[in-house]
Amino acid sequence: MKLIKLDAIDSTNEFLKALSAQDELENFTVVTAENQTKGKGQMGAKWQSEAGKNLIMSALVKDFIFDNEQVFSLSLITALSVMDVLKSLDISDLSIKWPNDIMSYNKKIGGILIENTIKSDGRIVSVVGLGLNVNQTNFDELPYASSLAVISGRNFDKDSLPQLIVEKIKERIDLWETNSAIFWDEYFSSLFRKGVPMPFKNLTSKGSAVNFMGIIQGVSSVGKIQILLEDDSVSEFDIKEIQMLY
Repeated sequence: MKLIKLDAIDSTNEFLKALSAQDELENFTVVTAENQTKGKGQMGAKWQSEAGKNLIMSALVKDFIFDNEQVFSLSLITALSVMDVLKSLDISDLSIKWPNDIMSYNKKIGGILIENTIKSDGRIVSVVGLGLNVNQTNFDELPYASSLAVISGRNFDKDSLPQLIVEKIKERIDLWETNSAIFWDEYFSSLFRKGVPMPFKNLTSKGSAVNFMGIIQGVSSVGKIQILLEDDSVSEFDIKEIQMLY
């Protein structure tokens, strides 16, 4: 695994995307940074992280996604791979908040952002960005966030985590063709608040926001969340259409 360590950068995802466009990087090249000034989350949200305390990384993944229908597969694999590593570190009560936030109890400890580029020859190259709260303990301005240190009461060697996570991603990619159904079941069983009535916000409604109650049933093959509504119908929503309120 080729590892590029940076002190500070605007975004490890942007850095790795630019690097991969100019050079034929080896698969699973990883970029880490001690501080990220313009970290991105889902839907353009800012990823905030205390410098030097957390894991900020991006990994290049090639030759896995071949069409848009497969894009969510890499998201699923990455979330499960991070969970694998955290379980090995005895982090308790882990779950995945759709589509790919990593939760412990009711707190967010990690977020994943995958950006895909279609090359001129039709290949899809992915940059897998991960922010994981490791040794940060002050979350006064982030009431829904936590870290491995807060949850476990001990500090961690964050520099060992990139290789552990990438090894798990590679392992699951190698097993995907014969084990995809098992991985999907694993993802479904790990979903945060699955099967529990809870409020959602419809982001596509015009004018004032519309809140509604629903029950998470699962996730479609292309990554849309499936929600049982009060009229007993099941509707699918993508990340731009709905927000979970909890």
